[in-house]
Amino acid sequence: MTDSVMLGRIAARRAELDLLEEELAKRLADVRVERAELVVAERVVQRISEQGFGEYLSPAPAPPEAQVGGRSVLLIPARVGSLDAEALPPDYQRILAIVRDAAGPVKVK
Repeated sequence: MTDSVMLGRIAARRAELDLLEEELAKRLADVRVERAELVVAERVVQRISEQGFGEYLSPAPAPPEAQVGGRSVLLIPARVGSLDAEALPPDYQRILAIVRDAAGPVKVK
């Protein structure tokens, strides 16, 4: 292998490493920014707890209920992490089934 070929390979590898260094430096900067944001978030949570506003960190209270057609219903349906139709209240499941089974656009009266 000649010196010029070896020098060419060395130069190519150096260029690859320079690009990798730039990419890693950017990622490191992003990590440092996110860590700094987490420190701020941690301080906020601590101050909220210290100042007696801990109720803002506790789960939300149950949504209010109302009487519709003689039965109790939620004014605001509870949100659930699941995206399945089974997570919806029965009334919404029926509406979803009607819309899903419709051959075309659905109108409400």
